[in-house]
Amino acid sequence: MNTLHRKPLPGTKLDYFDARAAVDAILPGAYAKLPYTSRVHAENLVRRCDPATLTASLKQLIERKRDLDFPWFPARVVCHDILGQTALVDLAGLRDAIADMGGDPAKVNPVVPVQLIVDHSLAVEHGGFEKDAFAKNRAVEDRRNEDRFHFIDWTKKAFKNVEVIPPGNGIMHQINLERMSPVIFAADGVAYPDTLVGTDSHTPHVDALGVIAIGVGGLEAENVMLGRASWMRLPDIIGVELSGKPQPGITATDVVLALTEFLRKEKVVGAYLEFYGEGASALTLGDRATISNMAPEYGATAAMFFIDDNTLDYLRLTGREDAQVKLVEIYAKEAGLWADSLKTAEYERVLTFNLSSVVRNMAGPSNPHKRLPTSDLAARGIAGKWEEIPGQMPDGAVIIAAITSCTNTSNPRNVIAAGLLARNANARGLTRKPWVKSSLAPGSKTVQLYLEEAKLLAELEQLGFGIVAFACTTCNGMSGALDPAIQKEVIDRDLYATAVLSGNRNFDGRIHPYAKQAFLASPPLVVAYAIAGTVRFDIEKDVLGIDQNGKPVTLKDIWPSDEEIDAIVASSVKPEQFRQVYDPMFTFKVLGDEKISPLYDWRPQSTYIRRPPYWEGALAGERTLKGLRPLAVLPDNITTDHLSPSNAIMLNSAAGEYLHKMGLPEEDFNSYATHRGDHLTAQRATFANPQLVNEMAVVDGEVKKGSLTRIEPEGKVTRMWEAIETYMERKQPLIIIAGADYGQGSSRDWAAKGVRLAGVEVIAAEGFERIHRTNLIGMGVLPLEFKPGVNRLTLGIDGTETFDVTGERKPRTTLTLVITRKNGERVEVPMTCRLDTAEEVSIYEAGGVLQRFAQDFLESSKAA
Repeated sequence: MNTLHRKPLPGTKLDYFDARAAVDAILPGAYAKLPYTSRVHAENLVRRCDPATLTASLKQLIERKRDLDFPWFPARVVCHDILGQTALVDLAGLRDAIADMGGDPAKVNPVVPVQLIVDHSLAVEHGGFEKDAFAKNRAVEDRRNEDRFHFIDWTKKAFKNVEVIPPGNGIMHQINLERMSPVIFAADGVAYPDTLVGTDSHTPHVDALGVIAIGVGGLEAENVMLGRASWMRLPDIIGVELSGKPQPGITATDVVLALTEFLRKEKVVGAYLEFYGEGASALTLGDRATISNMAPEYGATAAMFFIDDNTLDYLRLTGREDAQVKLVEIYAKEAGLWADSLKTAEYERVLTFNLSSVVRNMAGPSNPHKRLPTSDLAARGIAGKWEEIPGQMPDGAVIIAAITSCTNTSNPRNVIAAGLLARNANARGLTRKPWVKSSLAPGSKTVQLYLEEAKLLAELEQLGFGIVAFACTTCNGMSGALDPAIQKEVIDRDLYATAVLSGNRNFDGRIHPYAKQAFLASPPLVVAYAIAGTVRFDIEKDVLGIDQNGKPVTLKDIWPSDEEIDAIVASSVKPEQFRQVYDPMFTFKVLGDEKISPLYDWRPQSTYIRRPPYWEGALAGERTLKGLRPLAVLPDNITTDHLSPSNAIMLNSAAGEYLHKMGLPEEDFNSYATHRGDHLTAQRATFANPQLVNEMAVVDGEVKKGSLTRIEPEGKVTRMWEAIETYMERKQPLIIIAGADYGQGSSRDWAAKGVRLAGVEVIAAEGFERIHRTNLIGMGVLPLEFKPGVNRLTLGIDGTETFDVTGERKPRTTLTLVITRKNGERVEVPMTCRLDTAEEVSIYEAGGVLQRFAQDFLESSKAA
């Protein structure tokens, strides 16, 4: 830690690093013009940067330049169990590799504190209409994940700097917001801002507290865990001025869906957004968190709010100590992170959005940014009259209605609104339709406490919305099995079945294999759709049911008023509830003298945890970038769910067939996500999405949807896994050709690992989502970007070609993609090398993050 610019923090016994003095010493008055993001990064540089490069790095912030990499040292890493466990499997494998090379494996530990929350493993096998659904689902989770949980238990004992929150306690983002983030740290006599990376794209949830928190892939998280700086260029920092206030009856979900549509259109991909203005000041912290959470849906890297009195009120509400709240206030005011201090901040680009323009919204049927005003459902062809046949499900049947995801359950107003709507519906005699699998899966145990305090949990239970989990469930594709009779009817009638959920993701094929499409909606709307039972229903006008007096009941008759919602929140949500939940959760036992091996004892028959292969076979060989054949030629908007789905494994899939051969019963196949610690299962998930459109899979002149490709040069269309196996046997290097926004969605490292293990050396696309691009580099895959106006269509690429890449690899240089067509014709296409920094070039050339670390570790061991 540097000592330059270290000063006493007034009103405390702590010191702090005066970034204002450091910046203003270079250019007087410059600090006052810096955005919030730049002020936090300036402090990080002053405290952690090599003094020799400090001035040059600060000038990037002051002069808004983007020609020099500067380091960022996040204070901590937060993981959910899927990517967190996979990262720790990689580190366990790295320990094995270090031991094989003669090094000391016990010295391979996270340098930065790592918090792992087991929150992505529970499937809703038992719906919210069942008694003891939570206990039943937890029992299934423990049974299915015994291998995984055994490994996770070993990691907390074998690795230093790893804390584990066991299953059944909530979602990482909501726990982070409600307890883990101190906003301002106090360590070693110094106060400094909390900053973090998380292995989930929704890590920006805690940006609502003024904490820079960004989602990264597991591979980038491993890099930070191991003490390396996260190197970056100054991002685009966009000011978003919010004016007005939401109309009566408008929820935070409505606001965020409108903002998501607006911001996607404004092309904020990769940017850091800073929300300010009178509208932002009036939002509760819960409303801010809903907006920050959906940063990946509008494409931003971060979604920052300033620190103000609302922030302090929220810290008190969630049970933080008074001394900590005071420290946050003192530091924020001294360091210029307080709302009033940011009125002089200048942005290169400003967007304006009027909150009063928001109407009641949904999003769908397959993208979070495709907003649907509920008043327009009929006009859009979604709502509409359907023929009701007794004993049959209707067209557009809602087979899943889930109040799920930290997006909305960390906002008490949204949850209370759902409870009040349920109470009003029960009072009028309305019921859930019998084919609807309903559930309530909050991201925090505090939700149960305040719903019980408000006497609303029983009302939700009466409509089938009992608590099934405190975990990331339906939104993550963990919606569990349907009633067999309902599933049979969906299949036999080829029914257009749907899901309605209060989450943040609704990509095709994600929520459930038999829910053809999915709609995002606020928690009270989810309850309303469970009553309606179909999306072929004008939720604003149609009759939900007839009450005991024979009167028709519509949505407006049971929608609670804002005044009642606010009154219930004020009387029912209390600090002691948060202390009751979190104080015991964060009291970690001090491990005694228990001897634990630094090397994991891999279980040979496990389909969950297996020693990773990154130092073996093809991955240990040289990437030639020559004679590449296409594995797939893909359109725009390929998501990480297309590349490596996370939902339930079907018996007829490549992974299902493998698990069956390994002796696993079909009911315990679990999800693709849970098997990502075993590469033999996870490899078979590569491109296993039934909604995939691969332009090479042409049958009878038409592109056939599904997990398909064409083996070349034979021209045989086959299942993707059989093609991958064939190419692996031939040691055939591969390339993927794609359109725009390649790799959008979750920060899924297996979307990069899967293609690399298949032999893919290059992805040539029109554009990349940020997290996936860094994951590709972390696996040693080269991302190349077509120049504007050039793409697979203008080049007439059909998959029969072979490809070479030539040129010297430097940050964002131009390389040449040499296309050799089947008839021998050669075309040379200039491509932008998307190794954006010298650090990324270094990682790529080493073969990936782990290979690079192993090299550095062994070299430093020799030097010592």
